[in-house]
Amino acid sequence: MPAKNIDELIALCKRRGFIFQSSEIYGGTQGLYDYGPLGVELKNNIKNSWWKSIVYERDDVEGLDASILTKPVVLRHSGHEETFTDPLVDCKSCGERFRADQVPDYCKKEDLTEPRQFNLMFKTNVGPIDDGKTFAYLRPETAQQIFTNFKNVVDSTSRNVPFGIAQLGKAFRNEITLKSFIFRVREFEQMELEFFVMPGTDEEWHKEWVDLRLDWWEKQGVSRKNLELYDVPKDELAHYSKATIDIMYKFPHGVEELEGIANRTDFDLGSHSKDQKELNLKSDVIENNESNAKLALKDENNEWVVPFVIEPSAGVDRAVLAILNEAYNIEEVDGKERVVLKLKPHLSPIKAAVIPLKKNDENIVAKAKEIKTKLQKLGLGRVLFENSGNIGKNYRRHDEVGTPVCITIDFETLEENTVTIRDRDTMKQKRISEKELEAEFKKLF
Repeated sequence: MPAKNIDELIALCKRRGFIFQSSEIYGGTQGLYDYGPLGVELKNNIKNSWWKSIVYERDDVEGLDASILTKPVVLRHSGHEETFTDPLVDCKSCGERFRADQVPDYCKKEDLTEPRQFNLMFKTNVGPIDDGKTFAYLRPETAQQIFTNFKNVVDSTSRNVPFGIAQLGKAFRNEITLKSFIFRVREFEQMELEFFVMPGTDEEWHKEWVDLRLDWWEKQGVSRKNLELYDVPKDELAHYSKATIDIMYKFPHGVEELEGIANRTDFDLGSHSKDQKELNLKSDVIENNESNAKLALKDENNEWVVPFVIEPSAGVDRAVLAILNEAYNIEEVDGKERVVLKLKPHLSPIKAAVIPLKKNDENIVAKAKEIKTKLQKLGLGRVLFENSGNIGKNYRRHDEVGTPVCITIDFETLEENTVTIRDRDTMKQKRISEKELEAEFKKLF
């Protein structure tokens, strides 16, 4: 059962080392968070799962890791400089600032200033002199460097449509209104794919990617009943979009976007291309006399064609929040409450905890360390040697952080080469031989 409210998740995240407020010892920094020992493992596991499904399990996608600093000309031709803004209002009564469509009820309409456009992009100086001209932006999304590298990827891989370029990485937005823990922040990570298709096939591919992404979320443990599709109305579409389907999730604070799948048409490659007049573009783009590359491909008739783009884009931080919420359970066991994170094993921060029954027995401790090392070498994720507290408290702690199995090493292990495996979800225990342990462990993943 998902968490009752966001406060339950926040408390768990801090208590168990998933997520901390950035610069907390100095009062914290609004809209910035640090991922702790378990949080970084969970986050990496989500990203690895996405990369595996998008790149490794397909034969039509390449990867990219582009620069965070972005040349202004890139974001000028993408339309960000002109359109990447939010309406900002001030409340004369409380002295706070809000996005115009997110003003709280306690602010009276007559106390609000007229809306004015606020640019969401962060600027930074490049070079030794701050002359107002030598600047770059911290990228507001990961997509644009995919488009500017389109020709490089095609030339170096000999790809032809349909194919995609995937990227995982940081993005930055100077949000006016921050809310709901890590849901809306100023520094975040994106899992973004730009999938290039022939014009005329774009609607079919758009539908296919919506289905594929729904399937992936379910495999991460997000229940289909907590997901819904939102067909973004024409008057709400981004300037580049022909159609966008948002995957919405029932977060503790309400139903919000988890991932967007957009049909971006030929806007992006057309915007960054030279010789635009020769390309028969369907989109309305800014005239580009600065690009030195034609971002198009020759078709079977030897004519230039600018591919359309289907873009599934999801925030890693929102994924963390949704997956934690889905996994969060409170159960009553023997009259006591048990908090358990029923994470999918491939996402669990700790794959197994190896626990010596007696922490002061040298032989048992040495054997536990030996088994931990063997399991760690399998490369399936983090295996933890746990030698703190009693066995019951260790079990409860690992239930709460989502560890799929605990492996207990005791005197029988030394005498008979057997160990006890305890399942997180059922709490059932079974005795197996040490020889069977690796195979049993691999079954989880």
